[in-house]
Formats: sequence, structure tokens, C-alpha cells
Amino acid sequence: MDGRNDDERSWANGLLQHVTDGPDAQRNFLVVDSKTETSTIENAFRNLTQERKDIAVVLINQHIAERIRHSVDTFADPFPAVLEIPSKDHPYDPEKDSVLKRVRRLFGE
Repeated sequence: MDGRNDDERSWANGLLQHVTDGPDAQRNFLVVDSKTETSTIENAFRNLTQERKDIAVVLINQHIAERIRHSVDTFADPFPAVLEIPSKDHPYDPEKDSVLKRVRRLFGE
């Protein structure tokens, strides 16, 4: 899930298409823009983390994760790993990172 511009989206969609090729291929990504409904992001996250068994890592821009923060923070399974990453227009904030929050709790911080 990301917030890329049209040029980047086109390139990424072309690249990712090869990952999802096949007769029973399912989409393994969601391109998010300002018009994407939060419920759509929530459904994609649920699909990738709970329903799909062929996903090992979910990369999500941190500013998109903020829109579904409750789901990201309450997802506790070891797989798939959910990693929040910065975007070009939105810097990374370690205080919001769900993985870092868990690590801090483990170490009593």
C-alpha cells in the first residue's frame, strides 16, 4: 500500500504484475491515493494479513498505516511481518511505528 504518483504507480504496477501472474493470481498490493476509502485499505490489510497464506511481508507507508492504526497495532501474528515504511512526502516517525512500540514494551520502555 502506498501513496505514489502516477508515474511511479505505472512502473510499480508493471513490475508487480509479474509477481501476480498466473491463472489463479490474486492482487498482492493496493495502490492508495487521497480518494481511497479507509474501508478499502482496511479490507486489503485484512486480506493480506489474515486470509492470504502466501504473503510473508506487508510493506505499508506509515501515513497509510495511520488511517488503519487500530488494525495495524492489534495485528500480533508473526507472519506476515508488517513493516511501516516512510514515503517521499511523509517522513518516518518512530513514535507511531507498531513494531517499534512492541519492541519497547518487551524491553520495558
